[in-house]
Amino acid sequence: MSSIQTVGIIGSGTMGNGIAQACATSGIRVVMVDIAQTAVDKGLATIAGSLDRLIKKEKISADDKARALGLIQGSTNYDDLKGAQLVIEAATENEGLKVRILQQLDGLLAPGVIVATNTSSISITKLAAATQRPDRFIGMHFFNPVPMMALVEIIRGLQTSDATHDAVKAMAEALGKTPITVKNAPGFVVNRILVPMINEAFFVLAEGLATPEDIDAGMKLGTNQPIGPLALADMIGLDVCLAVMNVYMAEYNDSKYRPAPLLKEMVAAGWLGRKTGRGVYTY
Repeated sequence: MSSIQTVGIIGSGTMGNGIAQACATSGIRVVMVDIAQTAVDKGLATIAGSLDRLIKKEKISADDKARALGLIQGSTNYDDLKGAQLVIEAATENEGLKVRILQQLDGLLAPGVIVATNTSSISITKLAAATQRPDRFIGMHFFNPVPMMALVEIIRGLQTSDATHDAVKAMAEALGKTPITVKNAPGFVVNRILVPMINEAFFVLAEGLATPEDIDAGMKLGTNQPIGPLALADMIGLDVCLAVMNVYMAEYNDSKYRPAPLLKEMVAAGWLGRKTGRGVYTY
């Protein structure tokens, strides 16, 4: 497996442009593809703005910014992905859409090219089975904001080969990230532990054990988390937290994943967190 010099990225949204930035600042060529030119342009503008903030903080120079942007090609044409050794799918979290994209890539890419998906919830084994290269298919779960967050969860489907895993792990390290290897299971590692913790905070709140502020202060100061679980829920979106708990409940069939009634009530009220101006807290 030759080292990965060019990475294709499908999707120029938050995750796609973040992965593109991380690759380009590490000297890896990027082809970032989206369906509409407006989406591509927006992704490129986001990267430029993010690099400007790093210049202001004196983390990088203006030359570094120019070099990084020079390594990123924006495109609306899948054919431009043909030179990549690794293609990362970072489209919307929708299984049908991801399968369509993966099958389109199969017909286009040389057999040796590795395909990764940045899903946070869809089975890697199931997606791999929908491709003609299941042994060269893997999950690369980056965390938001990608340029700042050091973690990448590398998720092996049942079919993923050792060579594929090793190449992708080495590539994550080349980006300056710290990869952890995870077997395929709902929620992988981080969200499997994180979202039930958030859910438990809603049980604690509903029982009136403490105020939201005190619950969050307790977890921040007592377990060294940068943000408390209730404030984090507001940031993620209460509807997203509930959807994840519902997936765990359905997939594991274990009552410990029962969504907190208060969480369900707040979602029913349309209090979804920061995006609606009201969640546990008012914004």
